[in-house]
Parts: sequence; C-alpha cells; structure tokens
Amino acid sequence: WDNADFSRGVGTTYFQEFLTLDTAKPPFVRDVEAKIRRYLRSSYSAAWTLKITWEKAPAYTARTDTRRTNTYQAVLTTDGFRSYVLMLYQEGGMGWDYTRLAATNVLIGYT
Repeated sequence: WDNADFSRGVGTTYFQEFLTLDTAKPPFVRDVEAKIRRYLRSSYSAAWTLKITWEKAPAYTARTDTRRTNTYQAVLTTDGFRSYVLMLYQEGGMGWDYTRLAATNVLIGYT
C-alpha cells in the first residue's frame, strides 16, 4: 500500500458492509467464501464481510500527476473465529509511476 491522494478531486473511495449471520448471502459474499475455500482448502462461512474500494486513486502527491491512477480493493471477512483479508487489484489497473513514489521497494500485495 502507498499513499493515495484525493485532494485534487480525482478518484473515489467507497465501502460496502455485508452482515450475513441470519440472512441470505449475496453473490459477492459467496464468491469471497469460494475463494477462501479454494485457496486455503478450508470450510468457511462468512458472518461479516467489508469491501473497501479505491477507484482511480492517484498516488501521493496528486499535484504532480492525476492521470496515472490505481484501482484496488481490500475485503475483510470473518466467521467469528477466523478472519481473512483479500487484496484485489484491477487487471492492468496499476497506473502509478512507481519510480516517482517515496518508497523504492514497491510490491503489489504483501509477504
């Protein structure tokens, strides 16, 4: 993660919360559960999920370039015992010029 800068009125951040303890699960939550089951080979049924989206976010400082943007999501989910974070990036969505960022060891994702 790096600093996004929305001070120039470019880009949007929004979130959506899914409470699914006693309700029918929307397709997005079912997809999150399927990803966790597939990648971790574990049974999982979400009780709560939060999707945060940064859409067309310019890198800090936006005063130098608002044309190169990045679109990504963080999805936090829990069944009440185990919690997971999925970091999702739009294919071809990394438009930031990483050579101009403050950090020089840039990676998408984490280790």
